[in-house]
Parts: sequence; structure tokens; C-alpha cells
Amino acid sequence: MSLDINSSILIFGGSGTIGSSTALHLARKGYRNIRVLDVYPIPSAQSAGNDLNKIMGTSLRNPVDRQLSLEAEDAWSNDPTFSPYYHRSGRLDCCVSSDGINDLRDTVAKLEDAGLGHTVEWLDTEAQIIQRVPQLTGSNIQGWKGIFFERGGWLAAAKAIDSVGRELMRHGVQFSFGDSGTFQSLILSDDGKTCSGAVTKDGTRYLADRVVLASGAWTPSLVDLEDQCCSKAWVYAHMQLTPEEVKEYIGCPVVYNEDIGFFFEPNEDGIIKVCDEFPGFTRYKTHQPFGASKPTLVSIPRSHARHPTDTYPDASEITIRKAIAAFLPNFKDKELFNRAMCWCADTADANLLVCEHPRWKGCFVATGDSGHSFKLLPIIGKHVVELLEGTLQEDLREAWRWRPGSGDARKSTRAALAKDLADLPGWKHDSVDTEKGDSDHGVV
Repeated sequence: MSLDINSSILIFGGSGTIGSSTALHLARKGYRNIRVLDVYPIPSAQSAGNDLNKIMGTSLRNPVDRQLSLEAEDAWSNDPTFSPYYHRSGRLDCCVSSDGINDLRDTVAKLEDAGLGHTVEWLDTEAQIIQRVPQLTGSNIQGWKGIFFERGGWLAAAKAIDSVGRELMRHGVQFSFGDSGTFQSLILSDDGKTCSGAVTKDGTRYLADRVVLASGAWTPSLVDLEDQCCSKAWVYAHMQLTPEEVKEYIGCPVVYNEDIGFFFEPNEDGIIKVCDEFPGFTRYKTHQPFGASKPTLVSIPRSHARHPTDTYPDASEITIRKAIAAFLPNFKDKELFNRAMCWCADTADANLLVCEHPRWKGCFVATGDSGHSFKLLPIIGKHVVELLEGTLQEDLREAWRWRPGSGDARKSTRAALAKDLADLPGWKHDSVDTEKGDSDHGVV
């Protein structure tokens, strides 16, 4: 059945990045019967997008990524819903390893081939790096090479999603949160081939013409994705700067080193976020997603919103401190706070999984962010709507298609497999063991 403005559309995970963007673009096109469902209100307390900041830059892995990056940069710059949250501080990508330096040279070559060579500057010496990022003076950057993007920067992530939520309310979008927004199962036709709605954890039955599952890292635990996505956690920590320290680091470009990690300039409260760089952490549990023939091992996030005492493994404290010592040696002894894990869903090739589920007509998945999709917040929903309407351009449809067996999502495009949290001490600090009965999005 084709869509019209009165068609009913359910969006699970609508308080996160892809889900809220989809609701926004439906509302802007005049759709009148949109319902956002989520465990938490916008911005969802367990969404990867509910974060202090995310990197903004141009991705060149393939033509699809390039197109989306340029669309997104334009929207962050010009759409008033998003432009207040784009901080154009610049971005430095740097490396010291030979493989990393080769990757930087490859990026420059790709930019030149795409007619974007003017957007990047090669930095061949430590002095050139310091000239672009004087805050690295005194840091151990011997042998580093770098590329500088003057138009890059960072995004105030949680504030941007909150801005989307305010616009959705102005458009009259309906919301269901808590147990009435928590996915339990699909409503299927007698032959099991058509989706006509969904049931939530409290038993509420929502009938709809389209159901969109955009629950980020939780999506693989909701419905059977045939191992196309693997949910993984990455880690970060915050540091509080004094007013005098803020003066020195305000306006600092985002500094990213693929061998070490990355950091951002202080926000308006003087807080710097620091991240390390590694293949991620999984959390495998025996679970049976909707549509799966039997229980299987699925990597399931553990919500920091439900478990606020969770931090990150002891090993992450070492690597975060290593990154601080390299980037910010004056702060190597500074107290860290808000140590946490951020959950994303990797695909084997790091392309999104945005398509109709082949088993259930009318059910669509929109996930597989692979840690690089927040910058698409202003525009990804436009393309999800095109998918729902049957007008998605062919190269996007091909890149985001249903593709089981195409590779190992546990490794994705990274150098090594993720480690499982069950094997790593130091991150769980519950006063009692709540692992049994730990329910997020209706899964254990």
C-alpha cells in the first residue's frame, strides 16, 4: 500500500539519531499520523547521540558516504534546527604509524579526486601541526603527520537531538515512552508475511501502515537481523577545566589520532571529552529476537541510564590516560569523571542497514550506524522517508540493502575483533548483581 499524509507510521527508537531524524522529515513533509516510541524521552538517555559532542567531518570511504557528508555539512550550516549546535573549530587528523600516515595520504588523494582538495591541508612537520593546533605545544608529537580540515569541527549532540524533539512537538507528533514505548513484538498477518503494527512491553497494540525499527545498538536484540549488526561499546571520560585553562583551549580543533584517540575543545561549561581508539566491546547474551527460530548469542547493550554506576573496564582507564598524556600532558593527573560506555551497532562493511525487512512487508530497519552516523542527524531521515515512499536512489538502496553473510560484523572494518565485557573487570559497580532480569527494550 502506498503512503499518503494520513498513513500511520510507528518509529521505535525515535528518541535517538536515525529515528528522530526520520520523524522530523516525515513531519516536515506533512505526514499527520506519526508516533515516536522509545524507552526514554528525546534525547533518549540510552542513545549514542545523547552525548556531549561528536566529530563533524567529511567521510570519503565511498561515494555514498561522500554525498551524505556534504549534504549533512550543508544542513548543519544552514538549517536553523541544527546550525546553533555546529562548532566549526576545525579538525586535525594525525598519525605516527606508517599505516596511519598512508591512510592520511590516501584521504588526501581521495579528496583531490573528488574535487575537494582545497578543503584539506597536509601537515608534514611537527611545527606545521603546532601552527594549526597550538594547544599541542609541549605534547609528544614527534614523527606525527597530519591533515587539517578548516571546515570540520564538532556537534553538540544531545542539544541537537533535543532541538529535533522540540520541532517534533510543534508539528504535533505523538510520543509513547517507558513500557508503552518499549518494543515487544510485531503484529503480523495470518500468513506471517505482512507487518500491520507492533506490541509494546505493557501490552499496548499499535496498528500502523509502516513500522520503522531505528533503535540503534538495541535493534539486533529486537528482531532477527541474521547477524548483520553487532552492538559494541566505545568509551569516554570527561575532565573539568578551570576558567584559566578554558581560555587556553577554547577554539581548539578536534584532534583525532587513529593510534591513540581524540579530544574536543571545552564546551561552555569547561568540560573536555577524551576518547581512546580501539575495536570496541561486546556484551553477548543468549537471547531470541523476534523472528529468530531459536535463542542465540546476541551482543546486547547495557543501558547506562538504568545502571548509572557502570563505568568502563580497567583497561580503558589505561588507554584513556595514555591519550591524555599524549594530547594534553598538562592534564595527565587531572581527575576524570563521567567515565562511560557509548553503544553503537556495527555492520561488516560499516555501511548502514536501512531497508525493508525481507520477511515482513511494511517493517523497516534503520540501523548499523557503525560509529559514524551522528553527523547525518539533519539528513538521514530524509533518505529513510524516501525508502518508505519507494523513491530512495539506487546507490543508497544498494549500499544499505539486506546483506546477511557479507562479512563479520564483530570485526567490521577494524583491525581486530571486539573484546567481550564478560572478560573485562572494572566496569560494573552495582551494589548487587542485577545482570539477571536486566531489561532494556524488553530484552535480558
